[in-house]
Amino acid sequence: MSSDQHRADMMRQLGLTRLIPGPAADRDAPNAANYDEARANPYPNLPDPLVTNDGQPVRTADDWWKLRRPEILAAYAREVYGEVPATAPRIDWRVTITDRQRVGFTPVIARRVIGHADNSSAPDIDVAIRMTVVIPADVKGPVPLLIMYGRDEFPAPSQPNRAEYERIDAAMKRLLIAQDATLKAVFDAHPAFMLHEQPPFRFPQRDAHGDLPRPDQLIAAGWGYAMLDTDTIQPDNGEGLSRGVIGLANRGRPRTPEQWGVLRAWAWGASRALDFLAADPAIDARRIGIEGVSRYGKAALIAAAFDQRFATALVGSSGKGGTTLLRRDFGEGVTSLASGAHYWMAGNFMRYGAAEGRDVRNPGELPVDSHMLIALCAPRPIFISYGIPEQGDAHWLDHRGSLMAAVAAGRVYRLLGAKDLGLGDDWRAVQLPPVKTGLLDGALAWRQHDGGHTDTPNMTIFAEWANRQLGVTR
Repeated sequence: MSSDQHRADMMRQLGLTRLIPGPAADRDAPNAANYDEARANPYPNLPDPLVTNDGQPVRTADDWWKLRRPEILAAYAREVYGEVPATAPRIDWRVTITDRQRVGFTPVIARRVIGHADNSSAPDIDVAIRMTVVIPADVKGPVPLLIMYGRDEFPAPSQPNRAEYERIDAAMKRLLIAQDATLKAVFDAHPAFMLHEQPPFRFPQRDAHGDLPRPDQLIAAGWGYAMLDTDTIQPDNGEGLSRGVIGLANRGRPRTPEQWGVLRAWAWGASRALDFLAADPAIDARRIGIEGVSRYGKAALIAAAFDQRFATALVGSSGKGGTTLLRRDFGEGVTSLASGAHYWMAGNFMRYGAAEGRDVRNPGELPVDSHMLIALCAPRPIFISYGIPEQGDAHWLDHRGSLMAAVAAGRVYRLLGAKDLGLGDDWRAVQLPPVKTGLLDGALAWRQHDGGHTDTPNMTIFAEWANRQLGVTR
């Protein structure tokens, strides 16, 4: 099935006949997204994270854990991101490569790890989750580690030494001469020529903003990291819903409205990676975090919300479906997710972006909003990161709407004995602090750097903040 066919099938199941197209990022388009603050809050009231579904106030931490938090989790699973089915596969992790490498000037141990999904129920659907785990080599005791969504590339595969390169070169020349004897005269005429020379040493490369790569910053701060390849968990498209872990769990059949979308599948994959990492004695199981930018920022926050084993999260430029309020009409909209990115979300979410059908709803009728997703992480430390539009972190992401959500989540953090952003509770009136002015004194942190659609300029700051919050000493 194509993406359009999957969407049409879900609309049929829900009794929807037409969806509202998402807004265009182009300000000159006929359906351009709204960027006018005067029109940005058509649904000005948020659901209260400290009032239960039957209207009872949540006054104690015990009330939160036993009553309210399970309600919010259930609503997110049912209406927004989808439920993980009982048929989700078991993952068997195996280390396939171990190599001693360097990140910057620091010796590290890098491992390629493959997580094979049990596909005995659907042998034609093969899922092999790829992850590379990198930890400092010369440290005493287990290290904190950050799972990052991205390609599972080795940082710097170890190279043969000079003598080994010379042996390789000599062997290659012998093979070529055996195929073409006239090449001996060529090689004899150029005795210093090598077919494959040892590459020269390269200093760590900084980006245009002057920052070292994120892995270099983490390793320098005493952390390890794991690169988790999302495409090997679940493809990032509608066509892939019959493949990956979603397709495997459903034996290749289409989803039902309450089942997980791609974002929840990626979050689930991070939890399965955590299963493996937490059993490694070289890694501090109590200090494993999750990180992502953009769509991966959404998945990182979802992972931390649903799995309390994640000690912290760095959520970068996540926009709608992440830290930005869904009720806000500013840039990206609920309709963007319900229609164009329908495969990210539960099928039920389509109802909040529908124009016609049996059960049409609007964003103001959502039982939850992003402040509650952040609150589900409380009291654990969460760092919310954004860049600036001038460098490519577009207005589309609604930076202010994200700060509003973080402020509105603060009451839950304080109820559980943790410090919030310190901006009070009036989330409607909050304004962005100056760029590079971090709100970093509490378990809930916010910082807008002066770079683009990345969290690289915040990585060292995150590591220092997380070390304080988690009590890491080096």
